Amino acid sequence: MAVEEITLDTAPELFAQDDITLLPGAADKIRSLLSERNLTGHGLRVFVAGGGCSGMQYGMAIEKEAGEFDTIVESNGVQVFVDPTSMMYLGGATIDYVDSLMGGGFRIENPNAVSTCGCGHSFRTSGQAAASSGDDCGHH
Repeated sequence: MAVEEITLDTAPELFAQDDITLLPGAADKIRSLLSERNLTGHGLRVFVAGGGCSGMQYGMAIEKEAGEFDTIVESNGVQVFVDPTSMMYLGGATIDYVDSLMGGGFRIENPNAVSTCGCGHSFRTSGQAAASSGDDCGHH
């Protein structure tokens, strides 16, 4: 039985990815942070890394420019940079900023996550094994 190599040409639907949506509240907060730090022309890097109580965790950092292969999402005057590996996990996600009496922070609604930690900082996709029970992430 022959093994067929899958490439962008032979199966483009496997690699099709939705963009990330940056909501106005998140864009306003990012603009405010960049202005406070006098970082005009910078953007927000959003990434996924292994770890957290659910197996994967979100990260964010302010960066001057996108990497060579990054997806760049421009919304409401703000640039968001996402590396190709993270984009596999974040396609279709929505980023918002929520400010409440319990504190504020960026919130990612990710359609690729099949389970999330109670704090919302980590998640698991359908291709991952569940994290061991009893783990507490400590993000309270």
